[in-house]
Amino acid sequence: MKKTIWLATAAVSVLAAPVLAQTTPAQSPTPDSAAQAPVPTGPVQSAPEVDAAQQGVLVFEPAFFADSRPDTALDMIARLPGFGLNTGDTGTRGFAGAAGNVLIDGDRPSSKSDSLDQVLRRISADSVERIELIRGGAPGIDMQGQSVIANVVLRRTVTVERVLEFNSYIYPDGYVGPILAGQYSRREGDNSIEGSISATTDRTDGTGEGFRRRYDASGALIQDADLILWDRFRNVRATGAIQRPFAGGKLRVNGLVGWFGSESSQDVLIRSGAGIDSFNDEESDSINSELGVNWTRDLSPRLGLELVGLQRYSTEEYVGVSESGPDTSTFSADGTSGESIGRAVLRFRPNERWAFESGGEVAYNFLDSATAYEENGVAIPLPSSSVKVEELRGEVFGQATWRPSPKLTVEAGMRVEVSEISQSGDSDLTKSFVYPKPRVQLTWTPWEGHQFRFRAERQVGQLDFGDFIASADIDIGQVEGGNPDLEPDKTTLLEAVYERRFWGEGALTVMAQHGEVEDVVDIIPLTGGFDGVGNIGDGSFDVLEVRLALPMDKLGIPNARLQARGSWVDTKVVDPVTGETRRFQGNQAFGCGVSFNHDLQGGKYSYGFDHGCNVDKGRAFRVREVRAFYNEPFVTLYGQWKPSSDTTIRLDIGNATDRESGYDRDIYTGPRDVAPLAFREVRRTRMSPWLFLQIRKTF
Repeated sequence: MKKTIWLATAAVSVLAAPVLAQTTPAQSPTPDSAAQAPVPTGPVQSAPEVDAAQQGVLVFEPAFFADSRPDTALDMIARLPGFGLNTGDTGTRGFAGAAGNVLIDGDRPSSKSDSLDQVLRRISADSVERIELIRGGAPGIDMQGQSVIANVVLRRTVTVERVLEFNSYIYPDGYVGPILAGQYSRREGDNSIEGSISATTDRTDGTGEGFRRRYDASGALIQDADLILWDRFRNVRATGAIQRPFAGGKLRVNGLVGWFGSESSQDVLIRSGAGIDSFNDEESDSINSELGVNWTRDLSPRLGLELVGLQRYSTEEYVGVSESGPDTSTFSADGTSGESIGRAVLRFRPNERWAFESGGEVAYNFLDSATAYEENGVAIPLPSSSVKVEELRGEVFGQATWRPSPKLTVEAGMRVEVSEISQSGDSDLTKSFVYPKPRVQLTWTPWEGHQFRFRAERQVGQLDFGDFIASADIDIGQVEGGNPDLEPDKTTLLEAVYERRFWGEGALTVMAQHGEVEDVVDIIPLTGGFDGVGNIGDGSFDVLEVRLALPMDKLGIPNARLQARGSWVDTKVVDPVTGETRRFQGNQAFGCGVSFNHDLQGGKYSYGFDHGCNVDKGRAFRVREVRAFYNEPFVTLYGQWKPSSDTTIRLDIGNATDRESGYDRDIYTGPRDVAPLAFREVRRTRMSPWLFLQIRKTF
């Protein structure tokens, strides 16, 4: 109770700060967008405009996208040079930490379960007035903790749209996975109503064939087996939203309900060597629902209030069965989870150089889960097999944005997170945390087309409720115990970014990061001989990333774009088993990707490819195992035809190279610091290429 009173008092104090600070007379209403007076810097179809008062803001008018004939706001976001969509993390508890990097009319969508890309997909390109690319911050814009934000500004005129989509995956063996979707929307100024429904049945790369081979410590083959993988999933999902004037402000209510079911199996057929065939089957069903409310109002020409309420609830059932000769094992899990969020934000702009934001958020989360494991009908006790985890968390925050000149923007803020996590059931434990999270960012645009961004931030991770409860990987016969004694990792991050804009649509970005991590979350040994998630000490990481968006007009290919990305990551942490320094769990040392697209005849025809060129996927470390992941590059080719303004037909060839994926496992007879290698397992499967046909019709 004392903690709740403290949270409420702190929230009221922070929310009152902008009101007390309003000593400057109101001069003009809060702007609808970041860019107030964009000045063209080139032809609107080949270069963005630049906000004359804020050099960090680029403005992309619809004419910029005309040659590609985009259907949706998502298509337009994909064509922003030097910008990569971040849809956020819907699994993050609370509202603030789940944000993506796109705003709509300056506001974040008041939904977590409905992903940002789906929201953008439901906004037609004809509804978009312009897109503002805000780099490093701008007064009056909530950057959501991001360095770069895209703000989609919608038209104020009446827009009505009805869309039907028929999409289908087509596989070489004749299997067809259809997707049916429909949506309706009507917008007029601040009034809007929209709804969508979709149904899917398909398979994933969990369907395919391959092999599993085991070798002894000397490298001699001791077992050769065929793998036959099969899976199917089904999904039905409906969303709806309505926005209307209310109590002097703007009220938006959105809802979502969805069902997801999946089945999968794995057959291991021994071809040579010791061992017997094994068969695994898994089934799961889940229901997800969400109701969100967002209300905004201008309390004065320069003071605005935003209130957000969100309720989520989900259930999940899982059963996994493994058979090997006369032996069987079964793992089952049933769980319910929910989240309740209340959030309030005040935004105050005393003048065109300063902007202040403060607020508070309170959230209650729970996961009630029961798991069971048995071998040959005999129950095997698991650490923390039946646990209810509850969390009451609160956060108060305040930040200021200062623009001393059009070339310089400084953003500084502080968030203080307070949380209490309690567990009941197999373990009864309550832990409390208080974490300050300061952040400062400086954006400097010394010359046209050149920008530098510097950021220092304290970040705090979130504990995964699933780590408190036992789990299993039935396909490899691995059971993991739950661990109630966990703490979130804490990171001190330093970042520097240089961005160079050139040739109208060209952008080169170089980013360097250094981070010091406390209480790294990894795998540790638990009682009973099980592994589980735990903290293993401190670590560090260094990142260098280069991104290039290259327009090909000057290279002889008009209306074509090449995008490339390369990242190099070095991480260090002390292994809890061997005591030696190694990389973080699952960390990739190198990553890269290349994509190309070309529009013909004003966007009537388009084609391109996407190539995930790196193979390194990192390693997983357990007490008795080291697993190296392997994936050959994923290649997609596409062609698109727009026979009319309201019809789009697109064909993708996915997994064009029929890539091989899998992992190598080094299995030890005991803890790998003292026990000898028992065997090495090499696993490879291929899914097969597929065609993806998309037909979109607008009415």
